[in-house]
Amino acid sequence: GVQHDVTLQLLAGLGLGLGDEAGGAVGAVTIKDCAIRNGGGGGCLMQDQLTQPDAAVGNFRRSGEFDVHVKAAAAEFIPLPAKGVALGEIAGRCGRVKRYLALNSIMFEGETDEVERTILAAKDFVDAFIVADWGVVALCRKHGVPFHVSTQMSVSNSEAARFVASQGASRVVLARECTLGEVKKIVGELGGTIGVECFVHGAQCVAESGRCFMSHEVFGKSACRGECNQPCRRRFLVKAVDLYEDDAGNPVHETDTSFVVEPHTVLSARDLCSLQFVDRLMDAGIESFKIEGRARNAEYVKTVTAAYRSAVDAVAAGVYSREMAARLENDVKKVFNRGFSKGLYFGRPGKDQFADSEDSLSSQVKRHAGVVADYFLKAGIVQVKIQDHSLKTGDSVQIHGRTTGVVELNVGEMRRDEETVEVAQKGTWVTFKSPRCRVGDKVFFIEERAQKVAGSVRGLA
Repeated sequence: GVQHDVTLQLLAGLGLGLGDEAGGAVGAVTIKDCAIRNGGGGGCLMQDQLTQPDAAVGNFRRSGEFDVHVKAAAAEFIPLPAKGVALGEIAGRCGRVKRYLALNSIMFEGETDEVERTILAAKDFVDAFIVADWGVVALCRKHGVPFHVSTQMSVSNSEAARFVASQGASRVVLARECTLGEVKKIVGELGGTIGVECFVHGAQCVAESGRCFMSHEVFGKSACRGECNQPCRRRFLVKAVDLYEDDAGNPVHETDTSFVVEPHTVLSARDLCSLQFVDRLMDAGIESFKIEGRARNAEYVKTVTAAYRSAVDAVAAGVYSREMAARLENDVKKVFNRGFSKGLYFGRPGKDQFADSEDSLSSQVKRHAGVVADYFLKAGIVQVKIQDHSLKTGDSVQIHGRTTGVVELNVGEMRRDEETVEVAQKGTWVTFKSPRCRVGDKVFFIEERAQKVAGSVRGLA
């Protein structure tokens, strides 16, 4: 029968207040039946790419219970003082919510002492560690702390899963290359000896389980150390490196002959979207769904998490349908995506698994309009200072804030003192009805845009 206690996980890039010294640490959050985590050994984020954890926490609380996952800085483990303060702050902010620390990078010789100090400093703040290196596994076992095995270990069969369970792992994130049939068989063979987690949504690496050396070769930034610069997402040029001549000595082509590869995203995989077969994933016995969302903003976290939360609840209630799946897929198209595919759940990759654009194919784009100047709690009225894009009655807007999270609404009647305003121009201010938000929150105008590529999953499996 269908398992109704599945956990959903979203890999989200969240700023955790660790500061510059942390090298751009990343983290993630898990919703009750939807966990959100940064993982897969995947890469540092620059500070300006990070959203605030409070915003995500607010969004998750509106969707249900959640767990928080924190990923250590990728290329080097977070210095002890910064890490300790950050994890203590997260523990206080999230209360009874579960928390996990991802240490799923390769540990080089000479780093053992620092990793061990990291584990000792963090163990009182987290419920488990996410690991991908046998040396880190040994340290977790040494100190008796729970750990989950990352997808970076490429566990793709029941024998491997049983072995990591025998070494003390309480959960295994299966290799992304596993088909749905293989996942179901693995879960059946394990008989509950270890929990199984699988990816259900988000960016996919073209390499096996994310173990790619392209970034390291080009930039000296290793994906296996969480530093991937994603050169696979760029456009490519094929260039001749020697001169060819015919029998008469005439050049067939010059050495500067070159061709732009079309479509240029020959190494850029589409995003995984499993909304159309969530019921089959649950039926396979997967206990935890993971949604990748590294470097994504709070609206991505809110939108994608809500979609999978709705899908899981619908399956549990017996009301899941094709129509609902299509509606939820349209919802997640509104935020960052590279087009959707079914990943490898129904077979090995083909040409339809690759993206047609290096840019996001989201159906909506947000334009900065202004900031919240005041909020009148009793009246439920927000005062907005218009700094950029104008606003008019009926516009769709989002309000983003560290504590507020993401608030979505359509602008109703706008007023300025006693005057009714139809259009609020740059340099003015205006008030209108709004859910709770806070001074300093950013206000965005939401614009629909035509899709370059449809990028939809092709039919229910």
